[in-house]
Amino acid sequence: MVLLAIGTRKGLWLARSTDGRASWSLTGPHHPMTAVYSVAVDTRGDTPRLLAGLHSEHFGPSVMTSDDLGGTWQEPDHAPVAFPEDTGASLGQVWQIAPGPRSQPEVVYAGVEPSALFRSGDGGRTYELVRALWDHPHRADWTPGFGGQAIHSVLPHPDNPDEVTVAMSTGGVYRTTDGGRSWAASNSGISAYFLPDPDPEFGQCVHKIAQHPDRPERFFAQNHHGVYRSDDSARTWQSIAEGLPSDFGFPMVVHPHKPEVIYTFPLTADALRFPPDGKCRVYRSEDGGGSWTALGTGLPEDGFWTAVLRDAMCVDDADPAGVYFGSRTGEVYGSADEGDSWSLIAQHLPDVLCVRAAVV
Repeated sequence: MVLLAIGTRKGLWLARSTDGRASWSLTGPHHPMTAVYSVAVDTRGDTPRLLAGLHSEHFGPSVMTSDDLGGTWQEPDHAPVAFPEDTGASLGQVWQIAPGPRSQPEVVYAGVEPSALFRSGDGGRTYELVRALWDHPHRADWTPGFGGQAIHSVLPHPDNPDEVTVAMSTGGVYRTTDGGRSWAASNSGISAYFLPDPDPEFGQCVHKIAQHPDRPERFFAQNHHGVYRSDDSARTWQSIAEGLPSDFGFPMVVHPHKPEVIYTFPLTADALRFPPDGKCRVYRSEDGGGSWTALGTGLPEDGFWTAVLRDAMCVDDADPAGVYFGSRTGEVYGSADEGDSWSLIAQHLPDVLCVRAAVV
């Protein structure tokens, strides 16, 4: 079965397909009237675990888990993610939940607002602040982007538990190679045209980064105007925006099996946050960003004046891979043939904030 988790502004929906993704059954809303900013489908254990980063207007932010694919949910008696009192900070929301490497099946990371990283050693039930990143000397100069000040991308190395890469708006990309004891900015080549120095050490408004598990030294980034690739573990970056209709957008997704295949969803510009000419198009590169192809079979030809957010596009791990995205107007589309053709999975949902899929 393929499970697709759809986090929205007003709850979580779960779509299931047991016929090769030809059709889908939908349940929800789970956690109604709660914003679901982050979802993870953790398949490292004997039983798949769902983790959802929720934000209730009444109770505030939290993380809940389910070990029966959404049938029941668990939450600790105390807040699972909370800043220590001496930091003087309070949790805004959990923007990203990322399972650690398979060699550490109980490790889960959470990227949050304000910009900080938390680590769990009990499968995502409780978390501790990664102090070295919080205490980084750059932190005083990290500033909010249009959507807030948050760590929204967390990429644990698939084989080396000492390496973790994160990205934030604004601040840029940071890496640790010593298990989180120290962190270094890794933004060389990523432009920040909106700053007095357009090529700073840090301060970039990175929208999303992605890393391929089979080639972990290869990274891709969608920036606030700019699309990039790194071939040296995020130390340096090169532009791969040529061939796209715009270099502005939010998601960046890597194919689960093919390191050269990536997907993004361009928007016109930072001041025009809808697709060029209102055409719904996913763009795929099959050569690591050297060239791009517009994918539109089954997608709206015109009148698509909405957007796809940074975590609202994903792939599953089937073969052939499925690709999915959700819009701010509540449509969710899926492709069972790696993007060649698309079909509508759900519509009339609330604003889609995130999607995650896996074979379970």
